[in-house]
Amino acid sequence: MRKVTFLIVDDSPMWRKVIKRFIEEKLGGNVVGEAKDGVEAIELYRKLKPDIVTMDIEMPNLDGINALEEILNFDKDAKVIMISSKGEEDVIRKALLKGAQDFIGKDLKPEKWVK
Repeated sequence: MRKVTFLIVDDSPMWRKVIKRFIEEKLGGNVVGEAKDGVEAIELYRKLKPDIVTMDIEMPNLDGINALEEILNFDKDAKVIMISSKGEEDVIRKALLKGAQDFIGKDLKPEKWVK
């Protein structure tokens, strides 16, 4: 059985490591790429075509909301989950309205991410 593939997008190396460990150990997923900003995320998405993207919102060069739009313009069926410390209601609403599948706050314990 093929493992679900993930692209992790976050400007923080520490958070990329935390998310990668969660995906591999708790979900049994396969992390096929990591990006440090939205520009890199778009390039890697086009090249790797992962099943799921985890996307931070605040990043240099191109933020997560704009990267989400670009990825969805390229592939309307892309599945992007926003993972951010920016948990304000308007930011969450904007991400979901733009097409994000879900929003996970970085303040939540990783055990709660499974939900």
